[in-house]
Amino acid sequence: MIEIIFLGTSAMAPTKDRNHTSIFIRRFKEYMLFDCGEGTQRQLKIAGISPQKISNIYLSHWHGDHMLGLPGLVQTLGANNYDKTLQIYGPNHTKEKIKTLMETFPFEASIDYEAKDVKEGKVKETEDFVIKAFKLKHSAPCFGYRLEEKDKLRIIKKKLKEKGIEEGPHLNKLLKEKEILYKGKKITTSDICKVKKGKKIGYIADTGLCDNVYKIAKDVDLLICESTYAEEHREKAEEYLHLTGKQAAEIAKASNVKNLILTHFSQRYLNTKEILKEAKEVFENTKAAYDFMKVKVK
Repeated sequence: MIEIIFLGTSAMAPTKDRNHTSIFIRRFKEYMLFDCGEGTQRQLKIAGISPQKISNIYLSHWHGDHMLGLPGLVQTLGANNYDKTLQIYGPNHTKEKIKTLMETFPFEASIDYEAKDVKEGKVKETEDFVIKAFKLKHSAPCFGYRLEEKDKLRIIKKKLKEKGIEEGPHLNKLLKEKEILYKGKKITTSDICKVKKGKKIGYIADTGLCDNVYKIAKDVDLLICESTYAEEHREKAEEYLHLTGKQAAEIAKASNVKNLILTHFSQRYLNTKEILKEAKEVFENTKAAYDFMKVKVK
């Protein structure tokens, strides 16, 4: 199960109700932040999320509304004896910029960290999931991300009973090696297992329309997409290399997306009703994010 909490859903400027962009994603014991706008550590506290558990931060780009929360968060981690190595990923020169950031602020306590410059393709791979990066079209180097769970084999207990197979360590060996000898008979995973398809989540950060938005969105269970403007301001969206809610919905519809959540709204909109309405006319399974909105992908 993957849990998502929207810590901030505003664009360049925060509002009374919306903080700068940051999205928290938890997959079992893996705690991740996608972007870290100003005020993120306060939002974490309100949401009841311990910053100490965060191990990875994925920055889409270096505009302030997506990264100005980093210095405060690092300071808090240091003050609370953070015992992990914080992994920070971002566009070209992220390694250099994080080094400068650490030297600029007089932190009383330092933390261990590794900063990595992202390139297109795999950013991180574990036994259970992969995170991939895709270049976007914005006024600063910018990446979108895609989290893909790996497919898993699940043992069907009814099949075990039918074939007279007892539970035990030999089943772990079967899952690993795909076939075993059990009481002189060959048993394969196809005999007693089914495949559980891994979930896929896409995050399209600040961008104008480009080919990679469709690659991020393709066949995902949930697409999180920037929707800075309503259609009446489409020209402004094109000028500043952003998307409208309707464009986000068109991406979802063309990409076989199951569910779409819009975020990163301009401060000009007192509410998101018009943006959401325009999007739902194109793609029904659409919601508009709000600060502290929680979503579970099972």
